[in-house]
Amino acid sequence: MQAIKVENLSKLYYLGGGRSDSLRDALASFVRQPKTKAKQELWALRDVNFTVERGETLGIIGHNGAGKSTLLKILSRITKPSSGAAEIYGRVGSLLEVGTGFHNELSGRENIYLNGAILGMKRREIEHKFDEIVAFSEVEKFLDTPVKQYSSGMYMRLAFAVAAHLEPEVLIVDEVLAVGDVSFQKKCLNKMKDVSREGRTVLFVSHDMSAITRICSRAIALDKGGVILDGEATRVVRDYLSSSLGISAERDFTGDVSNAPASEFVRLKRVRIVNEHGETSGSHDIRRKIGIEATYEATQGGQILLPNFQIYNQDRVQLFTVQDISREWHRRVKEKGEYTSTVWIPANFMAEGSFSVNFAVVTYLPSMRVHFNAVEVAGFDVVDSIEGDTARGDFAGKMDGVIRPILDWETSFNG
Repeated sequence: MQAIKVENLSKLYYLGGGRSDSLRDALASFVRQPKTKAKQELWALRDVNFTVERGETLGIIGHNGAGKSTLLKILSRITKPSSGAAEIYGRVGSLLEVGTGFHNELSGRENIYLNGAILGMKRREIEHKFDEIVAFSEVEKFLDTPVKQYSSGMYMRLAFAVAAHLEPEVLIVDEVLAVGDVSFQKKCLNKMKDVSREGRTVLFVSHDMSAITRICSRAIALDKGGVILDGEATRVVRDYLSSSLGISAERDFTGDVSNAPASEFVRLKRVRIVNEHGETSGSHDIRRKIGIEATYEATQGGQILLPNFQIYNQDRVQLFTVQDISREWHRRVKEKGEYTSTVWIPANFMAEGSFSVNFAVVTYLPSMRVHFNAVEVAGFDVVDSIEGDTARGDFAGKMDGVIRPILDWETSFNG
């Protein structure tokens, strides 16, 4: 059963004058802009089509200005579309920006009842949920204080608690969760998972790709007001990251020999990150192994050349160094010619995040020498998933740590 149906949805804004969505904006535009100034059109959304099934958790991703917030404002009935239609079946709870739906002069207690009434709930239904809302928001001491005196974090805590607990059929959440502290963000993410398990629909906009893959079963990516990707959340995030973000998954020096890292004995030709099928890929599911491959040329024979990869996370913390100590090549002289070396990082080992790779070729015998060290020569992203066996289990929050292995556990009952 469908919860949301969007057909040919478009939203046109005029820059530098022209039509406005409100009388206030129209009057301000008339006063500030000369009548002769030409109107500039900006399509925030253009022919957007998708449906969302009841109980589905849909993540919406895209760069700033891609149309994400405009889409949510139309779905929340804050803004009207220029053309097309957006149908929602059931009550909608929205958290688009801090304070949306709250009256500044009313207390937190009064705003809970006000929001419940707006959703069409009876007073006894609101009272049934009241204690849960207060406990979740952690603002009990300030419940009878006007919300205009709340900090942005307190505002957001209460707003999310109200939106999630008053049982809307559709819960719409924008990037506003970034206002809260880390522990409360974890609570919110877990609550959204609970809402989905109860058969209600969640739309979640975030720039945090790991949060999208943790709680969303499906995702769409927007660009320039249109849908460019739609499908299973992990796949959409992987494709989005591969196409638009971070250090490239491949660096090829074959057409730029003069700039290739080299010594008189060895020259780098190419480094790339590959998936389990040997395909170049910049984004990887945490449950799949990751290959780091380097192709280099021994321009002279007679040297013991050992490839060396150094892996760094997004905070420039070096996680580990790996080098070829295999029986086949360790301490063995390499003849003149081309070589390709690949190291495989096992599945369920890396934590989610963005990583960069340095590649070096070293010689230890008869003396230590670094022939070259190519810094940040390639990069990749690791994304976690709500499906399958990963170290996070059912936990939806951000997990700290630089690696995330699945280890063997033994538990015995001693009672």
